[in-house]
Amino acid sequence: MVPSSTDEMSFDEKLRRGERVEMVVDIYETADAVRDHDPNKEDMNTKKNAQTQQIGDTEWSRRYRLAAVCLGLLCVLLLAANTVLWVKFTADINQLQTSNHNLTSEINQLWTTYSNVTVMKEQLLGERNGLQKELSIHGWNYFNFSIYYITIEKKFWSNSRNDCKQRGADLVVIKSREEQEFISKTFSQTEAWIGLTDKDNEGSWKWVDGTALTTGFWWQGEPNDYGRNEDCAITGYRIAADNVSTWADYFCDFPVVGICEKMLN
Repeated sequence: MVPSSTDEMSFDEKLRRGERVEMVVDIYETADAVRDHDPNKEDMNTKKNAQTQQIGDTEWSRRYRLAAVCLGLLCVLLLAANTVLWVKFTADINQLQTSNHNLTSEINQLWTTYSNVTVMKEQLLGERNGLQKELSIHGWNYFNFSIYYITIEKKFWSNSRNDCKQRGADLVVIKSREEQEFISKTFSQTEAWIGLTDKDNEGSWKWVDGTALTTGFWWQGEPNDYGRNEDCAITGYRIAADNVSTWADYFCDFPVVGICEKMLN
């Protein structure tokens, strides 16, 4: 049997061929690696990365500048607001100080006026007390801008009125409960003529100053026009439960004292 050419190759030759094959494979792998490692491609990638980084840096710079501008505007606005508030606060303080000064002046003026009025009041009270003392010496009593006098001699109603007129007064005209209480306290239970009559028209009682009777202090059952001839009124007829003297109608020719009143205003 004739051996083939392959069989006839020695072991050494086979080994050398195997090394060449490996070398060829290494060469091809190296060539592929060289093809894959393109310098231009690497430069482009580097540029792209640099551009991307530059774009990122630019965007970040813009945002930073925008934030800085906004922060600056905010500071300006805060400064302006603080300035406006300070100006307003200063104006309010000045106005308040002016108002307080004016108020203090008004208070001082009112206090001075009050002090003057107090002094005048004390002077008037002293003069009134002195006048009352002088009047009491002459038999007159003061009440609410009027002075009162009770006659000593008992006379008819018309004669008692004449006595009052000779003193520059007239028979008393009683217009309020306070005045009746004063008369009750001053002249007690003394029966005395007052300036009230219905001589002109029976049942139509009028005061000597021409005014009609509106407030009366009659005793129970009075006036009763006893004997159809009681046309003049007296006070001190009876004392009511509240210690106020009451009225009754009498004959005008009945002799009693009279109460005179002289108004001072």
